[in-house]
Amino acid sequence: MLVAGEASGDNLGAGLIRALRLSLGPRARFVGVGGAAMAREGVESPVDISELSILGLWEGLMAYARVVRCADRTALLALAQKPDVAILIDSWGFTLRVAQRLRRIDPALPLIKYVGPQVWASRPGRAKVLAKAVDELLSIHAFEAPFFEKAGLKTTFVGNSALALDLSRADPARLRVHIGASPDDPLLLILPGSRPAEIRRLMPIYQQVAARLAARRPDLRLVLPAAETVTDLIKTSIEGWSAPVHLLEGDTLKYDAMRAATVALACSGTVTTELALAGCPMVVTYKVGRLTHFILKRLVTTKYATLFNIAAGDAVAPELLQDACTPDALVLALEARLDDPDLRRHQATRQTAALSRMGLGGPHPAELAARAVIKSLSARFPDLAALS
Repeated sequence: MLVAGEASGDNLGAGLIRALRLSLGPRARFVGVGGAAMAREGVESPVDISELSILGLWEGLMAYARVVRCADRTALLALAQKPDVAILIDSWGFTLRVAQRLRRIDPALPLIKYVGPQVWASRPGRAKVLAKAVDELLSIHAFEAPFFEKAGLKTTFVGNSALALDLSRADPARLRVHIGASPDDPLLLILPGSRPAEIRRLMPIYQQVAARLAARRPDLRLVLPAAETVTDLIKTSIEGWSAPVHLLEGDTLKYDAMRAATVALACSGTVTTELALAGCPMVVTYKVGRLTHFILKRLVTTKYATLFNIAAGDAVAPELLQDACTPDALVLALEARLDDPDLRRHQATRQTAALSRMGLGGPHPAELAARAVIKSLSARFPDLAALS
C-alpha cells in the first residue's frame, strides 16, 4: 500500500511502484491513495488528492475535517485490502493521521515513511512524533539521519529522486518549434507551484511581472507548464493576462522548456532542483498567509528555502520570499539575468556544483527505496531476502 497526498508524492509513489515491480514481478499488487501518476501504475485511489494540497496554517485548520475524512477512507481501504506493508509518502499532516489509523487497525503492519518532515529546518519535535508512528524512514537527504535516529527511528538514506531525473531526451528545439519561437528568442519559464494556494497567491504577482517584461521585451516568450493537480485553476488564472503565455501540459514539454528557457521564475519546491539539473538559472519565490508567516518566522531555523542553496550555504539562486516577493523585485532580478549571459552561466554552474553536494550521481533513489521496502517484506516473505 502506497499513500501520497500531493503531486510530488504521487510522482515518488509511481517511481517506487515501477522499481518494486521490476524486482518483484507480477506477484506484487499495489493499492493505495495517489494521483494521476500512481493511477497510471494501476493504483485506483478512493481519495481525490487535490483535496489534500494544503498550504499554510489557516488553510490547514480549515481543511482539518477534510484531511481526517481522507485519512479515514484510506484506513478503510487498508482494512479491506490487508496490505503486507504500507509506505506513507511525504504530506506530513495527512500521512501521520493515516499512520495512526493503520497502527490501530493492524499493529503488526510495517509502516514506512518515505520523505520525512524537515525537522532540520523547523519543529524538531516532529522526529519523536514520527518515531512513535512508523517503523522506518526512507530519507532523501544524507544529513537527516541523526535527527531521526536520535529519536529512535530507523532511517535509511535513499536519495532525492529529483537528482535522478533523466533529461537526456529533453529537446529545447522541440519546445521552441511547439510554441513558434526562433532559436534566439528569450524565453521566460513560469512555474507557479502545484498547490491551489500557491497558484492563488503567486499568479497575480506573476501576471504583473509577465506584463511588464513583455511590454519592455516584445520578443520575450512566456511559457507556463501546469501541474496536473492545478491545470484548471491555472487556465482560469491566465485568462485575463495581457501578455500571451504558452500553457504546457505533460512532463515532456515541461522538461523541454526547462532546457530551452533563458531564465525561470519558480515557486520554491522540487521544481527548483529539476531546473538546476536542466542548467536553467532561476529566481525563486514563495508566499504564505500572514498568520502562517508570523509563526514560521519563529520556527524556521534555516537561512534559505531552496535545497541547493541550503547545500551550498549561499544564495546561489536569489530567493524573493513573502514581503520580498513583489513585481518590482522580481522584474529587476529577472531582467538582470535576461540581459547578462555571463550571469546566467555563472549561476547555472554554481547550481550544478550545489547539486553535487546533495548527492548528484548516486544510485537511483527509487531503486534504493524499493530495496528498503523489500527488506521489510522479507520478514514475512523470506524468499525476498536475496532481492534486498
